[in-house]
Amino acid sequence: MTLDELPIGVEGTILKVSGEGPLRCRLLDMGLIPGTAVLVRKVAPMGDPIEIHIRGYELTIRVADAQEIEVSTTAKAKRQGAAV
Repeated sequence: MTLDELPIGVEGTILKVSGEGPLRCRLLDMGLIPGTAVLVRKVAPMGDPIEIHIRGYELTIRVADAQEIEVSTTAKAKRQGAAV
């Protein structure tokens, strides 16, 4: 699943950051590194952008950028019965 598909309030782990050139570099520079925990906090009323919690801070990214980030739900989220 990609980051834009992660439900609000569910924690996931970044598996892969796709994209090419400057986009991929920008995502990595913002701390979106494979193995990092990420949590979707909010989604704008029209669905774009989304706010995530990563590495102790809040980050707002476009849905198009979130679609380049592959995530999996964490074991903690699966134990709580989160929809995946």
